[in-house]
Amino acid sequence: MFNLNLSLKQQQRLIVFAFLAIPLGLLFTFSYYPASQLFYMSVTDWDGYAPAKNLVGLDNYQYLVEDPDILGPMLNTFYYFVGAVVQLVLSLWFAVLVNSKLAGRNLFKTLLFIPFVLNAVAASMVFQIFYQVDGAFDNFLSSVGLEALIMPWLMDSDVVNWSLVAASVWRYLGFNLILFFGVLQSIPQDQYEAARIEGAGEWAQFRYITLPSIKMIIGLQVLLAFVGSLSVFEIPMIITKGANGTKTFVMATLETAFSFNDFGLASAMAVLLLLIVVFFMILQKVLFGDKG
Repeated sequence: MFNLNLSLKQQQRLIVFAFLAIPLGLLFTFSYYPASQLFYMSVTDWDGYAPAKNLVGLDNYQYLVEDPDILGPMLNTFYYFVGAVVQLVLSLWFAVLVNSKLAGRNLFKTLLFIPFVLNAVAASMVFQIFYQVDGAFDNFLSSVGLEALIMPWLMDSDVVNWSLVAASVWRYLGFNLILFFGVLQSIPQDQYEAARIEGAGEWAQFRYITLPSIKMIIGLQVLLAFVGSLSVFEIPMIITKGANGTKTFVMATLETAFSFNDFGLASAMAVLLLLIVVFFMILQKVLFGDKG
């Protein structure tokens, strides 16, 4: 029972605080406090077992900069980011198609979304079998007369990362399609009708109506694509286990912590990843934020 001597505005503030207290408490307990501990461990030499954590300053961060074997897996992000851009273009194209009067568009949308709801382990194992020597992909190329293109997809370091990227694109294409389709549905159709009356073609309608209307979701998708390319784990871990130059930065971080028992350095790697993500969140806000 609220004190009746409080003003209406004070009672409103008290009610707001009461409703926010529990979620804010959970947020600080399970998000901000662990993040602060991560920053703290990144300046220690803790091995995961010792009761004491010895401060080493910025030595872990200096080691990250100086050791190419640590930051090397970060370069594999480039493959997945290129794949993510291709994935966004394809998903936007398919979203525009299913948003039109395409016959069977609901079935088409469902078929594209199914890979996303599949279990990540199962999907990765399917592609592991798919890319095997004399496997399904090689047999398909042979059946269409493209034997010259057959190669060891998972053993050739020049193509293995692109093979894994293709699997990633296949799995997440439907998720991006649904996001784009949802925002396309919110665009008033009378804008397109007015444009058609004025003689605007399909490309002009897409350029001057569709793109400006979905600018915010494109910015969000680009950010998610970059964050996703930084945090790739399941597909390379299950299919190649990081062999042939496919180890990602997240895999290297986990290996540093749980195989080499260097939680201090692994925490520094995680902090570096977090700072990169925050930087690109700010950049996305600047480039795609609503200035209106």
